[in-house]
Amino acid sequence: MNPPRAFDEAPSLFDTDEAPEVALAAGRLPTYIRDHRKRLRERFLQGGAAAMPDYELLELLLFRAIPRQDVKPLARRLIDRFGDFNRVLTASHDRLSEVDGVGDAVITELKIVEACAQRLARTRVMNRSVLSSWDALLDYCHTAMSHRETEQFRILFLDRKNVLIADEEQARGTVDHVPVYPREVVKRALELNASALILVHNHPSGDPTPSEQDILLTNQIQNALKVMGIALHDHLIIGKSRETSFRASGFL
Repeated sequence: MNPPRAFDEAPSLFDTDEAPEVALAAGRLPTYIRDHRKRLRERFLQGGAAAMPDYELLELLLFRAIPRQDVKPLARRLIDRFGDFNRVLTASHDRLSEVDGVGDAVITELKIVEACAQRLARTRVMNRSVLSSWDALLDYCHTAMSHRETEQFRILFLDRKNVLIADEEQARGTVDHVPVYPREVVKRALELNASALILVHNHPSGDPTPSEQDILLTNQIQNALKVMGIALHDHLIIGKSRETSFRASGFL
């Protein structure tokens, strides 16, 4: 017995004079849509993501969430609304749901892919020395934070050998502010028996230039950590396409 075929790869029932809307209403996928999907899959398998613009890569994801209609218009609406593939993946549930044609199935599919991307990037840095995997650490921070629409403050906790033992979100805020309390940072560092920290937060504006408040907060946290014998190795501000290191910039 032949194995069952996926719905959108089933033998065509649209090789007659039947109108496209009739086939779709009957739960059948018209030939031109099925052939388009097949071509996209083949191009992806042959050339990878580099061979595809953002909206076509997004189409591949939407095939799974919406198996019975042409998803190209929706893919283009999402790119037009949010700007690029990464910003579509990291857009909030509420903002995604504002786009015509986006339901729970689409949002779930997008958020699964976002979580997978972050998990893969995180695996490259956890339980490794940050000194020998600094580029991977920066890649992870950009993957997790560069396209967020509000500020997020994360803390990377290191042991005596500068091995990353924990990566935790400390707080979330607005588009230009996130509340962070030095005493809570120190408390968590002591709970994890961390010997050093790296602070990381994003600037949704895309510009990673430190503000006066960023510099003041960093000094407060550094002074609080010193009392407990814990080092502050760096504070990274993540922008859209680049980052600022307090250590490299002379702020620490």
